[in-house]
Order: sequence, then C-alpha cells, then structure tokens
Amino acid sequence: MGDMGMDHGSGGHSMDGMKMRDPALLPPDVEFGPGIDMVSMMPMDKLGDPGLGLRDMDHRVLNYRMLSALEPNTDAREPSRLLEIHLTGNMERYMWSFDGKMYSAVSDVPIRFAWKERVRVKLVNNTMMAHPIHLHGMFFTLVNGKSAAHQPRKNIVIVQPGASATFDLTADEPGDWAFHCHLLYHMHGGMMQTVTVMGPEAEA
Repeated sequence: MGDMGMDHGSGGHSMDGMKMRDPALLPPDVEFGPGIDMVSMMPMDKLGDPGLGLRDMDHRVLNYRMLSALEPNTDAREPSRLLEIHLTGNMERYMWSFDGKMYSAVSDVPIRFAWKERVRVKLVNNTMMAHPIHLHGMFFTLVNGKSAAHQPRKNIVIVQPGASATFDLTADEPGDWAFHCHLLYHMHGGMMQTVTVMGPEAEA
C-alpha cells in the first residue's frame, strides 16, 4: 500500500518528533492510561468557528460568538474559581471519559459545587470528535466575548475536536445532576459524571 508515513517529501509536512499523546500536556488530576489515545497539543477556544463542513457556506452560519442573552443574566459575578475538565477517549477501544476516568470507574462524586458558588468551567477536548456536553438541572452562560450580563444561557455546548470552550455557572440547584456527552453512545461509553451542588443548609 506504499509508505503511510506523514513525510511527503520536500515542501511537505512531517509529524516526526510530534507526540500526539503527551501526558506532560495534561494536568496531574487527569488519569492517563489506555483510555486516552490523544492529547490536544494547543487547545484553543473555537466558539467563533461554525465547525467542519459549515465554514465555507454561501449562506450565513450561526456560531456561539454571535449569541447574546435577550434579557440580562441575574448573576454576573466574577467566578471565584476555575475548574478545568478534560474530555478524553480512545476511539479504537471506544472508551470515553472525563479527565481519563470513565463513569463506571468513579467511586466518589468528582465534581462538587458549593451553594450559590460562581464557577468558571473550562472544557478541553482532547479527542478527534466534537462532543456536545450537557448539564442537567442548571443553565450556564457561555464565555463568548459578550459582557457577563449578556453571555448566552445554555445547558449544552458543543466542544470541537482539539478545542476548548468555557462557561460560567451559578450553582443554585441543590442535589445530584447528570453531566455528560449528549451523543448518548459516548455517554454509555463512559463520558458521564455526577455534579453535586450542596444545599443552602451547608452554609451554616
């Protein structure tokens, strides 16, 4: 079948020396193992990119940066902390996860929020597939360049391959909530976690 290497001669591009699965690019809380077949080298915010197949359309294509809240958000506080969550997977083994840990391997609630806590969540997609990430129970506001008062309210955001997306969340619905990829075969493959919001009594 010929040479399947990435070096295509002079003027071509070579992938020699490039590590597509470098654990040094991951934070220490991401479990690196056979469930991760790729690590994004330079994840960038692509909320202004309509996505593969929609970039060169003759008609207008909406993207997340165009969105704005019609009515001002009731909570526009600066977030008190940043939570970074990595979308991880191995396409050949069909293993999907958050931070390298499949839902079946979770022994404790991995994502906890205090009552009315304002948190910025950064999703980093280390896979070669887009993932629509969905949070039950609450809305969040996409950090898309608009002022905090007019960031669009969503409960699902598509994170493009090798890219990142960021949202702000006010944890104002106590209880346990599902947090997962809305491609349900990815969810069943392990890309799901439980978000726990402590109730107001926890402030006492």
